[in-house]
Amino acid sequence: MVYLSREQGSSLLSTEEPSCSSNSRGEYYQPPMPASLNHGTGKLRIGTTQVEEDEVDLTLWKQDGKIERGKSRFCRHGSNGCCIYCSPLEPFDENYLKKQNIKHLSFHSYLRKLTAGVDRGKFVALENISCSIKTGCKDHPAWPKGICSKCQPNAITLNRQIYRHTDNVMFENAHLVERFLNYWRSTGLQRVGFLYGRYEVHADVPLGIRAVVSAIYEPPQESSKDSITMLPDDKEKLVEELAKQLGLVRVGWIFTDLVADDVQKGTVKHVRNIESHFLSAQECITAGYFQNQRPNPCRFSSSGYFGSKFVTVCVTGDSNKKVHMEGYQVSGQCMALVRDGCLVPTKDAPELGYVPESTDKKYIPDVFYKVKDNCGNEVPRLARPLPVEYLLVDVPASTPLKPLFTFTADTSIKPFPVENRLIDGHIQDFAALGSYMSQFTPDQFLKAVSDFHLLLYIATMDVLPMREYMAPLLEAVRNQDSRRAIEWSQSDQWATVEQVIAASSASTSSRSPKPPTAGSLASSLLDSARSVPTHASWTCKMCTFLNSGDTTSCEMCASPREISEEESGRRTPMPGNEEMTDRRV
Repeated sequence: MVYLSREQGSSLLSTEEPSCSSNSRGEYYQPPMPASLNHGTGKLRIGTTQVEEDEVDLTLWKQDGKIERGKSRFCRHGSNGCCIYCSPLEPFDENYLKKQNIKHLSFHSYLRKLTAGVDRGKFVALENISCSIKTGCKDHPAWPKGICSKCQPNAITLNRQIYRHTDNVMFENAHLVERFLNYWRSTGLQRVGFLYGRYEVHADVPLGIRAVVSAIYEPPQESSKDSITMLPDDKEKLVEELAKQLGLVRVGWIFTDLVADDVQKGTVKHVRNIESHFLSAQECITAGYFQNQRPNPCRFSSSGYFGSKFVTVCVTGDSNKKVHMEGYQVSGQCMALVRDGCLVPTKDAPELGYVPESTDKKYIPDVFYKVKDNCGNEVPRLARPLPVEYLLVDVPASTPLKPLFTFTADTSIKPFPVENRLIDGHIQDFAALGSYMSQFTPDQFLKAVSDFHLLLYIATMDVLPMREYMAPLLEAVRNQDSRRAIEWSQSDQWATVEQVIAASSASTSSRSPKPPTAGSLASSLLDSARSVPTHASWTCKMCTFLNSGDTTSCEMCASPREISEEESGRRTPMPGNEEMTDRRV
């Protein structure tokens, strides 16, 4: 089991964990701001921001969703006729779904079922569950001094959710997952990442939606063999902006729970199964937290949103001790319990959650689940503790038979290091950038920069700020326009980066150990004595860092001392940075 926790200021919740017989409870984050719906325009307003339905939802609303059937042996009509044996089926037909082994209705099939009556959905209203007391009641003092049936939340009986908002999560190619797993293979430590991609129509499920993953962003984190601590991410907003310009959105999150079994055979232990758990209670709470952060716009909800398309993917071992992926979502009931701080994990049983009792500061409604007794009757049980399988919705995870490539995935080249991997060989710097770019010819520039991690590094460079100049490049990568990418590579801004790369590569090669000869050793000592005074410090012309006198290259940006002094006067300043350049010179 992987224990997920957070540092102060990060995006994960923090809570005290009771045992499965404890009555203690934790404090959670505040619920998201409510939303309103303008039925005339079909646009949503969440808080002060106007939001429209997702593009995939608008596409599905234009489809009738009927399941076409061919003429069968029971038909007694011509080719232009139709009967009960060949008429199209509704997308929510139970027999068809059972035959196709589809466990859950797609959300749009569920909506079609609600609107299939005579009234055509005139009175359909999807309401988000509330587990907190309604504020503003004037009939009695505030809780805990008073409560009434108008402001008291209803008791909740957990049921299996019959629909899901996302019917499949597909990684574009196997290289995408292998690159993520390389961290565990190198260190043996667990890893977590956010999935960026897009939503599209899933043809294998009636009116289904598929999340297609194009990149995995790994946020700052501290991990061990059985735990992951999420750290505050100062670049989260920048990552979102970069992904938006590339036509991507955050569609889910992924984490590993791998324990090596036989290193020589490459097998892993099968730790998640029906005998133990599929997702732990804390992982369900984390999934609910992320889903509440990204609600799904819905035209039938008075609040403007209902559920979430956000998915959870766990990489673990299967029954054959092979690495595989399992996809999940948590139900709307779980999202409500997490949003209102009514669900906490337990210390001694990962498969059990716990609903705390009410306190003077917060009222928590009763939560029940049903089990069958020895006579086969359904008996309600109080959710103290609560089996988390009542909260889960399965989402198949897969890769396509024909790989897709939004970004470069060439196994013949060494990929650019992934962000926030603070281990040897995975550090992002100018040396790594130069080594990566040296594998491509100038006419392969688009292929070289078609890497999400590389683009993020370029956008976050401190020595040479490039974020404001990257819009044409991101547009070229999004549209796979090689001509525009090559034009951007000829700009003054990228020329400056290439000069720094060349300087860094020269400095790195000069510091690499070589077998010395008598002549080369004497010559190097003489050159060093002439060119590098050991008694005075010097300032790097690239980053203005003050270095000690006995160094031949900058300790901050790795620019060589001699090249920095010779080329600083000739280097073309970047637009918008003239004042900084003049001050350095």
